Amino acid sequence: MKVYVYPGQGAQFSGMGKSMYDLHPRAKELFEQANEILGFRITDIMFSGADEELMQTKVTQPAIFLHSVILSKIWGKMFTPGMMAGHSLGEFSALTASDALSFEDGLRLVSKRALAMQEACELQSSTMAVIIGLADNVVEGVVSEIKDEIVVCANYNCPGQIAISGTEAGIDRACKMLTEAGAKRALKLKVGGAFHSPLMKPAREELAAAIEATNFNSPICPVYQNVTALPSTEPARIKENLIEQLTAPVRWTQTIKNMIADGADHFVELGPGKVLQGLILKIDNSITAESYQEKITED
Repeated sequence: MKVYVYPGQGAQFSGMGKSMYDLHPRAKELFEQANEILGFRITDIMFSGADEELMQTKVTQPAIFLHSVILSKIWGKMFTPGMMAGHSLGEFSALTASDALSFEDGLRLVSKRALAMQEACELQSSTMAVIIGLADNVVEGVVSEIKDEIVVCANYNCPGQIAISGTEAGIDRACKMLTEAGAKRALKLKVGGAFHSPLMKPAREELAAAIEATNFNSPICPVYQNVTALPSTEPARIKENLIEQLTAPVRWTQTIKNMIADGADHFVELGPGKVLQGLILKIDNSITAESYQEKITED
């Protein structure tokens, strides 16, 4: 069964989406619609902006969302998903590509999410780190020993790779302890804050109101959500899981394992970068995984 997956924050690059805009009238129409919804020409930044511009919070998440969703929209008859999933921000892309959300509502929610997360990041100095080479339970055990700072496991990316999230002091201490516990690498990430941790609670509360006020439909196929790693098709359950996502870990390893157990054997990553393709093959190298960043042939 062919399934589609969508990347999260960090996959952006200058020039993303330009060939779609130039070659596909439908893509151009959607990009221009996005410019109007956002109130600024995000396409100028996506197509030719400097990396510093593309890394602005109000730009990064909508840019990745637009690239992924518009690529899905112009895929035409080739777009035949049996299941979908998205990593963090990518879950919004998956829900929009699956018609659980309209293009307009999906983009508005992603924009709201980006700004709410930025506001939460400004309340307290916080960050994330990726831990490589330790089993999940070892990382969980070390993190649980830190009582006076907030540190949690945020992204279960693949066996031997977990991202942790928390206060600056907590992450520094955790990296030292995890290195002593045998981690091959404990690398702090260049991110604005502690995503998928309790420190995102203010953003969760703000985003929850927007999600509750937005109409969700049943998707065209099951969407496996980050919080549960299980398929969802019921709009009310999708909303609940989406609200919880900001403060809960991304269970990507278990998501992919569950999709494979349910019949997935051909994963297609739609959007910028090839990060998910790599993670999926580390989770199970017996299946097929491929990535598409642009669709450059004319319809």
